[in-house]
Amino acid sequence: MPKSPYPTKQTKELFKAILSLKNEKEATAFFRDLLTLPEINDFTQRFQIAKLLYQGNSYAKVAKELKVSTTTVSRVAQWLFHGRSGYQLILKRLFSKNQKSNNKTKPSSSGMNINLY
Repeated sequence: MPKSPYPTKQTKELFKAILSLKNEKEATAFFRDLLTLPEINDFTQRFQIAKLLYQGNSYAKVAKELKVSTTTVSRVAQWLFHGRSGYQLILKRLFSKNQKSNNKTKPSSSGMNINLY
């Protein structure tokens, strides 16, 4: 069976829609309409795993802190360190040590707490 091209025309359209969101409130509303709560939680968990690994935490520490298996951590790590550099790109932008100290958009170490309702 031949592989489907990635990204497809429809996937590119979705990405363009995401890029058109102007703020966290719009993103929160869009993703809540697009995804189920379990899907949002899965995406959030993957991102938190990638963030903690990027910050230098061990697989075991990440697994314990987020209450996930080390297998789950390993799967995310595979994409973080050997994927298409998407995680690396966004994590560098959000958590770079070179960020200006007066940057008020710097994320908290506790992660994202978004009201989904």
